[in-house]
Amino acid sequence: MAVSKAKGQMSFAGGTNRHIPVLFDAMLEHLSPQDDNVFVDGTFGAGGYSRGILEQANCKVIGIDQDPNAIRDARPLLHEFGPRLELVEGRYSEMGPHLSRLGVDQVDGVVLDIGVSSMQLDQATRGFSFRLNGPLDMRMSQAGPTAADLVNGLAEEEIATILWRFGQERKSRQIARAIVERRAREAFCETSDLAQLIEKVVPKKPKDKIHPATRSFQALRIYLNDELGELLRGLNSAAKVLKPGGRLVVVSFHSLEDKIVKAFLRVSSGRVPNRSRHLPDLNKDIAPSFEIINQKGVKAKDEEVRDNPRARSAVLRAGIRTEHEPLVYDEDRLGLGPLQL
Repeated sequence: MAVSKAKGQMSFAGGTNRHIPVLFDAMLEHLSPQDDNVFVDGTFGAGGYSRGILEQANCKVIGIDQDPNAIRDARPLLHEFGPRLELVEGRYSEMGPHLSRLGVDQVDGVVLDIGVSSMQLDQATRGFSFRLNGPLDMRMSQAGPTAADLVNGLAEEEIATILWRFGQERKSRQIARAIVERRAREAFCETSDLAQLIEKVVPKKPKDKIHPATRSFQALRIYLNDELGELLRGLNSAAKVLKPGGRLVVVSFHSLEDKIVKAFLRVSSGRVPNRSRHLPDLNKDIAPSFEIINQKGVKAKDEEVRDNPRARSAVLRAGIRTEHEPLVYDEDRLGLGPLQL
């Protein structure tokens, strides 16, 4: 795997330039790797963040990814960094048990890059994108039901709810109705089948910057992989494994993801608005388990967005663990709506 570095970013190429870590410099600045530290890269992907951390300091990284392809393709990095890099196939929400099996109790930092990776989007066989036709799959772990199973099997109302809740698709009901009518004649099998149907229901206007199917594909992917529930569970897990003074850095690309991260850090730091004088204060008198590093979050600069359009919607938020024990937060305690149907 060839590696090129420019302006603090890395592009990983194996025949095609397929992965540029987003907010790379900001991630390193907020994580602040030091010699002898131990870090968790909970969304290893193509290893861009892990490489940067390992090159920044003489430290150790434990990379976690539920995609078996990510673990398989990391052999060159394992060879390059030796025992300083360990990989685990699994969910980052279960980082506690993963670390225990490796004999690690606490770590100095956790970094999470939420959502689908560039390499997954660029593989037609994974079915995450309609740019390249392939099976309507979208499974990050490559196990369990596929996106085709969802659109071919769920009730019309369920499909509409998924498209609205996880994609903010205004035409959710019309799209769901069209899906049910089409599948009665022929089942959905490929990404192009679904994308072309949605394009008929939601014609693209000249001023539109995104394809009409973008929000629907995003919604199905988020729901199928339980990405929002995974994120909240992962944040709770990170709080448990971080040492006092340890750092949590999260990069998200979707407003629903960022809302969860922002709420988690706000409540964990003791900045809890009074929801209503008629409701009990669930977080009263709780000692803060995090100190927020950057209240407003960090967004990509214009230059990075030009070089990597995926960075356009990215937001980085970070916090430092305090000495106080963390609580396990759920949607209600964070003031969020239900994260899954």
